[in-house]
Amino acid sequence: MLRHTLIRLIFAGLFSILSLQNAHASDIDTRALVDAAATSVETFSIDPDMEWLRHNMHKARAILIVPQLIKGGFFFGGSGGSGVLLTKGEGNVWSYPAFYTMGSGTIGFQAGVEVAELILIIMTDRGVDGLLTSSFKLGGDISIATGPIGAGAKAQSVDIKGKSADILAFSRTKGFYGGVSAEGAVLKVREDLNHAYYGDETRSPRAILIEHTVSNPHADSLRVAVARLAEISGP
Repeated sequence: MLRHTLIRLIFAGLFSILSLQNAHASDIDTRALVDAAATSVETFSIDPDMEWLRHNMHKARAILIVPQLIKGGFFFGGSGGSGVLLTKGEGNVWSYPAFYTMGSGTIGFQAGVEVAELILIIMTDRGVDGLLTSSFKLGGDISIATGPIGAGAKAQSVDIKGKSADILAFSRTKGFYGGVSAEGAVLKVREDLNHAYYGDETRSPRAILIEHTVSNPHADSLRVAVARLAEISGP
């Protein structure tokens, strides 16, 4: 009985992954995604396990929020989800969001289905520059590490070969899964979602995040939530 239930969950998760990675703008409510991202930020801001994130968020150059990342598989696995990226400007003023999709495929020992909330904080200008490209793989030249989680977590755990990571990943999960890692995942710009959210012309991440040529007041609550998180232990 348990085995059959697990198999059904695995196939349901993989179906959701494929659906997420192939979704069109008409299939995704951009406003709902922005609202969900704001809720995730609020949740992370009060989670006792996210103490290090709260105390160091003011150092971040940008933040990527994926409110629902679905992972599933049995030996061959994958993950998929949509998210939003915001960059920090002067005076802790955050940009309007640009839309991305995140996906990966893995081979190795893993089983089950997991639904996760994921926040990536980008700590370096190099990390921000990488995310401005149309497609970007986490790891390699732009390093990523799992962020310290738990009360009293130490910053040493974010170092990679003696150097600080460009990107730190923090996640909250539900479900059963083994062998999960953000490293190797591919982030792609969702120009269709940017277009749907901001209007007629195609909006590049640089135009939204760096040049600030567009705006949508609907995202103000998300921007405020991120700014508040960055203020918790700011200088």
